[in-house]
Amino acid sequence: MAHISNPARLRGFIGALAELLQTQAQEPQVLERGAQLLSELVSHDDWLPAEFAQPSPERYQQYVLHVDSAQRFSVVSFVWGPGQATPVHDHRVWGLIGMLRGAEDAQAFQRDSSGALHALGAPQRLLPGQVEAVSPRIGDIHQVRNAFDDRTSISIHVYGGNIGAVQRAVYLADGTEKAFISGYSNAHLPNIWDLSKENPAP
Repeated sequence: MAHISNPARLRGFIGALAELLQTQAQEPQVLERGAQLLSELVSHDDWLPAEFAQPSPERYQQYVLHVDSAQRFSVVSFVWGPGQATPVHDHRVWGLIGMLRGAEDAQAFQRDSSGALHALGAPQRLLPGQVEAVSPRIGDIHQVRNAFDDRTSISIHVYGGNIGAVQRAVYLADGTEKAFISGYSNAHLPNIWDLSKENPAP
């Protein structure tokens, strides 16, 4: 297991988000306060284990870092190799995307009266420390790509469910949906709970 220099940051984020959801806050409040918490997390680049920051030449990687015991939320690191991009897709749950390293461009889409998809405005660039939100309520269909063709970018995503198990869709230009379940790229979670490594007994 790779060394984590500051796992307390991720532990603190998970605890604070769990407390927020425990209050039964409505989605607008969850997105607003959750974005503040995620922005604080991704404003520091000293906590993500190296093995969950590895790109693949084949496609972007989706490493699960934590899934809430009640599957109320999940935390994922997305690792983008140079020039890699997603298809146009949705999420079906609320989501927060925070940029940790590099940059990514997100293009939102909306349906017209015939059901076809069209780009909504210009792509939005996300830089380290910045956070954006998605949900079926505020806009849930987009395409995301690494802003760079010569380096890896990493974003931290938080979703209102176990996103690797949610049935959602990718889209063709005419709006046709193809169902998929993303799963995850890793077979195990980072061990951020072993406090003995941070506070060894005398």
